[in-house]
Amino acid sequence: MTSTVPLESSLVAKKKVFVTDRDVSRGTSAPLGATVARGGIDFSIFSRSASGVELLFFDSEDDPRPARVITIDGATNRTYNYWHVFVPDVKPGQLYGYRVQGRFDPGTGMRFDPTKILLDPYGRGVVVPKNYSRQAARREGDNSGTAMKNVVVDSSLYDWEGDAPLQRPASRTIIYEMHVRGFTRHPNSGVSEIKRGTYSGLVEKIPYLQQLGITAVELLPVFQFDSQDAPQGLVNYWGYAPISFFAPHQGYSSRKDALGPVNEFRDMVKALHRAGIEVILDVVFNHTAEGNQDGPTLSFRGLENSAYYILEQDRSRYANYSGTGNTLNSNHPVVRRMIVDSLRYWVEQMHIDGFRFDLASILERDESGNLLPNPPVLRDIDSDPVLAGTKLIAEAWDAAGLYQVGSFVGDNWREWNGRFRDDVRSFFRGDEGTVGPLADRLLGSPQIYGHKEREAVASVNFVTCHDGFTLNDLVSYDHKHNEANGEDNRDGVEDNKSHNWGVEGPTDDPVVEKLRNRQVKNLLAVTMGSLGLPMILMGDEVRRTQGGNNNAWDQDNETSWFDWSLVTKHADVYRFVAFLNRHRLMQEFEPEFEGLSLNQLLRQGEASRAWHGVKLGQPDWSVHSHSLATSVECRNQNLRLFLILNAYWESLEFELPPLSNHDDLWHRRMDTGLDSPDDIVEWRTAPAVPSRSYLAGPRSVVVLFARIGDHLSPKR
Repeated sequence: MTSTVPLESSLVAKKKVFVTDRDVSRGTSAPLGATVARGGIDFSIFSRSASGVELLFFDSEDDPRPARVITIDGATNRTYNYWHVFVPDVKPGQLYGYRVQGRFDPGTGMRFDPTKILLDPYGRGVVVPKNYSRQAARREGDNSGTAMKNVVVDSSLYDWEGDAPLQRPASRTIIYEMHVRGFTRHPNSGVSEIKRGTYSGLVEKIPYLQQLGITAVELLPVFQFDSQDAPQGLVNYWGYAPISFFAPHQGYSSRKDALGPVNEFRDMVKALHRAGIEVILDVVFNHTAEGNQDGPTLSFRGLENSAYYILEQDRSRYANYSGTGNTLNSNHPVVRRMIVDSLRYWVEQMHIDGFRFDLASILERDESGNLLPNPPVLRDIDSDPVLAGTKLIAEAWDAAGLYQVGSFVGDNWREWNGRFRDDVRSFFRGDEGTVGPLADRLLGSPQIYGHKEREAVASVNFVTCHDGFTLNDLVSYDHKHNEANGEDNRDGVEDNKSHNWGVEGPTDDPVVEKLRNRQVKNLLAVTMGSLGLPMILMGDEVRRTQGGNNNAWDQDNETSWFDWSLVTKHADVYRFVAFLNRHRLMQEFEPEFEGLSLNQLLRQGEASRAWHGVKLGQPDWSVHSHSLATSVECRNQNLRLFLILNAYWESLEFELPPLSNHDDLWHRRMDTGLDSPDDIVEWRTAPAVPSRSYLAGPRSVVVLFARIGDHLSPKR
């Protein structure tokens, strides 16, 4: 194919310039994106309604004009709805983008703008110019010099040195939800300035994660996002503003070369795997950074707007089930394929172990926003053989009020259990009517998941996450304090089920501070001790604070960063969490239950489990009750356990079950009412309880154990 392209038609050149491309050839429609082939690169992109497509090469991300423009001939280089071309002698590292011609008629859903540089939806790498401008992508006119560009990536060049996803059983997984930048960005992190807030910086802190005892990190969004998608003067810190579903975020790389972010990300994954730590990505397939009808044209909007987005009946407006301006049309065949291809890429080429799907319920909506009984995209993900060993976690709700905890579609999915969060918070705050719900949460929430044979770890148990108060702030503030977000404190959830215990915010009062410390340990103990898959938030193990901000999505500063001085200040809490992680309470002593449903597991332990109040066999399920005890016999561990949960504001004396051998004694493994190091101890050093009752202090969690048979201590 030979094409002569007048650049004046692209609205970029100031004078008439011609480029002749006699060496390009037809290429192929598959695979999509920029694919390294013999002697060059195959480029392919989807657009059903475009009238013309130009492929642009740049020498630098800041270049105001492309170095080369190739017109993709619609007659010879288009197969069905796919525009493709093979360009010889192009190598990995080449910067590129697209310009697409077509109708601009918002009333019919058409929003083509040939003056805008568009990212390739399948682009494996993205560069961001120093003067990147989101506003320029909104205004009329060319934005070549201020637009993000793609990078050609050859995935085969990286040496994984035998690495592969770990596929750790979910029953032996402890998730640490964290932010790549926030983890090491603080000046006191001990990481060199050039590596603070980067993938490499995280690698330097792997020993900390190992000592803490977590088994998986769940990274807040690392797909390339638009950091300018935020109020004036602020930045999008969390990263819930994706613009590429295949490229790692450039801003988290310490390397400045175009291919640096891809390889540095892989280095991080490989290092975490060597440490026995899985990598789970928080993925956002419910919306993009292009926003509503007034938003910028960055990629999808300018390629095939009505395919990629759910539009209102007035086709000029976007449905907003995400609460961020637009909603991805995830069950459209092209979008559905892109989502599955993205997941497969991150597993096969980036060795990712799992995914947490933000606002996953949106993936059940059709192009009109109605719920589908069997959403194709979820069925595709659930049944894909490449994803068969991958952890799939759903945030089973959306911003339009759809709440599906316990009823999310699919067999291989686990769910963020928001009811666990709320019920555990309410119990330890002292709310009425919370004992019954708490008991259900301890057992893996069978009232939620018992309606079908779900796995015993279907519930992802958490009390805090990135969205809301940190654990410290949950016990330090009655109200949110989000003034810094620029929305007059109107943003963020109002009902946090929090309590300040006497003082709003920081205090030097030793009585208040001691109670807060105890409540932090209580909440962590129940999170780690309940049946399910536990998750803790970055910094909760050292009482990280956000100053009462429960929606710090635009705070890229010390409000959100991990303050490493807290590791020393709150060493007792860190020690407590490390003990919990090493010896998962209750779950540690259950039989190996990987593959068993929750109902099967509960039936196995039904005969040996009993509920109690302060009197044996007399649990108080009344609305006014604030305490509960349970005993469990774990014969495979030669062990009996007695758990006391006292959310009452006074000490309570609990009768202890008699032991078969009168010479045997109960031993105290944990008591959050005691100061460190007596709050939690090793099994072999656990002190005996000399009496047949135990005095549990106000607002405390106690774990006692006794041996069965001749064994001195539980099995390791």
